[in-house]
Amino acid sequence: MSTVTPFRTGYVSIVGKPNVGKSTLLNKLVQQKISITSKKAQTTRYRIQGILTENNTQFIFVDTPGFQKQFVSRLNTVMNRVVTQSMLDVDVVLFVIETTRFDDRDKLVVKLLPKNIPVILIINKIDNLSNKNVLLPFLHEIENIFDFSAIVPISAIDGTQIPELLNTIRKYLPEAQPLFAKDQITDRSERFLAAEILREKLFRLVGEEIPYSTSVVIEQFLLEENLRKIYASILVDRSNQKAIVIGKNGDKLKLIASQARKDMEKLFGNKVYLEIWVKVRSGWADNVNVLKSLGHE
Repeated sequence: MSTVTPFRTGYVSIVGKPNVGKSTLLNKLVQQKISITSKKAQTTRYRIQGILTENNTQFIFVDTPGFQKQFVSRLNTVMNRVVTQSMLDVDVVLFVIETTRFDDRDKLVVKLLPKNIPVILIINKIDNLSNKNVLLPFLHEIENIFDFSAIVPISAIDGTQIPELLNTIRKYLPEAQPLFAKDQITDRSERFLAAEILREKLFRLVGEEIPYSTSVVIEQFLLEENLRKIYASILVDRSNQKAIVIGKNGDKLKLIASQARKDMEKLFGNKVYLEIWVKVRSGWADNVNVLKSLGHE
């Protein structure tokens, strides 16, 4: 007698302090770069859904900003609210920490973890361990800080233990029909993804602090046959930041545009024409109207 494996569909929130590899993990899980990454903390500002559909399961992953209390602005308040709300209406929570590192910022997130939803502890960056013997004592040290449903050590960057993680998550998803098409990988529009790709280049190519004072607005997104024409503005807080983003003879802005365009073409699968302006918009991170226009409120 044959048995039919039931189809499972569910939402899986990815949470943790800044810079533990949440966005890298999302990209690895859905096998496509939809969430931007950089070595700087708090690159992610939005709630982004990544979708993976396998034979009998549809995983809907929810990437979130890193939860932190260090910087204070209306933008950061909104970002922290995104984190807390993302754990309310999901089926599983993935709490991501770094291998052998657990500090007060992690403890802040632990206080937010739901008691009535399965929480899987993800110990990321095991590829950085030169001595794997230190992992077991670390596991014993943290396994009692919360009633975790499972603990899975992984490397998001090289994919170690990702199949095992998916199998673990699947156990906790409800039986349900898929909510998205089989080939859909995100709920976000190409317009949104273009803005995020451009913002990633700011984080990677411009100084240490300036990216935190910038944002990106897509003024126009036009599709003409196999060509996407994208006109974008980079918002900065002060005029001296504008000069830095543009660079000497416009070299920095040209580099930002060139790298962003290449990533957009790779993601969209077509040619991209990209034109960028840099605009001074003082206090944008505390301006309700600007934040609404950027999709934060």
